[in-house]
Parts: sequence; C-alpha cells; structure tokens
Amino acid sequence: MHSLEPFYNWRNLYIASEDELSPFYGREYSEFEYSNSIYNYLIHPQWDNIGSETLYIKILFIDYDEAYVIIEMIGEWNDCVNNDIMFLKREIADELIYKGINKFILVAENVLNFHASDDEYYAEWYDDVDDGWIAVLNLRKHIYDDFKQYNIDSYLVLGGKLNEIEWRTLSPKTFFDKVNEQVMKRIV
Repeated sequence: MHSLEPFYNWRNLYIASEDELSPFYGREYSEFEYSNSIYNYLIHPQWDNIGSETLYIKILFIDYDEAYVIIEMIGEWNDCVNNDIMFLKREIADELIYKGINKFILVAENVLNFHASDDEYYAEWYDDVDDGWIAVLNLRKHIYDDFKQYNIDSYLVLGGKLNEIEWRTLSPKTFFDKVNEQVMKRIV
C-alpha cells in the first residue's frame, strides 16, 4: 500500500495545501517519511488524514466557481467501528459546503472494504448539497453491493457509466463535465 500515491497529474492546476479555502491549507508533506498507516500497512505520505484510522483522502481539485471537488480515497471505509462517514462529512464536506461546494466526486477505486452503520450522515450530506450531488466512482463490486444493501445509494450517485470514465486521462473540468452529464441523466 505504501506505493499507492494519490493522483498527481493535476498538481500544476491545484494543490490543496496551497489553497487558503481548503481544509488542508498549510499542511506540509514528506516524500520520504511514512507515518500514516491502515492497520499494519504504511501508506504514501501524500494521503491526507481526516481523523479516521482506516480511511484517507486526497483533494485532487476544487473549482469554487463551478462548485465542485474531486477527492480520491484509499483504505477501508468503516462506518461501523470508526464512523468514517462522520469524519468525511464533518472534517471535509461540511467545510467545503460552507465554501460553496455542492458537487462532490469521490474516486473510490482504492477503497478496499466497506462496513455500514446507519445512514444519518449520508442523509444529512445529501440534504446539505441542495441542488448539488455526491457521485462515487469505481467502487469495487462487493462495496457497491453493500452500498445498495444498506440503502446508501439513495444518497449517492454510483455505478453504471460513472465507472467507465477514464478519469486519469482527462482534465479536471472534462472529468467533472462527464460525471455531471451522467448524474443529470439519472436525476431527470
């Protein structure tokens, strides 16, 4: 896991630690000191700790004018034991919503497991984005099935053609446009 780095090809366009409005403004990173881990596995130092023991993120891009954020995730999404959705909602989403963000793209291909609890934070987040949305891309099949089983897909847009977007080859704006197009087809 230590070799899985957050996507870095957009760093010339956006760096969360240099964005005064970002929850990670001013954070300093090391390329060599591995201090964060998921269970006994060290992870790359560029991932951001949100307070969870098992789930880390990286804000890859924010566009305040178009009100969207792209977040990459790694680890185990554990609402049952660690209440990871609380950390994600309170430490990240709430701050970004306060700054005008109402469209969230969560790239979850490096999320390895999911353990559900209740859906209160998902419902709250869904209500807080008003005319926006929360899209989750590239969930592993067993996690997608769990999201559906626990009715979390009522609050998030996931699966289908969203998983077919080759996002690493796109600019953030093009990626957002493709996700937005798929989300709008489902909402209408």
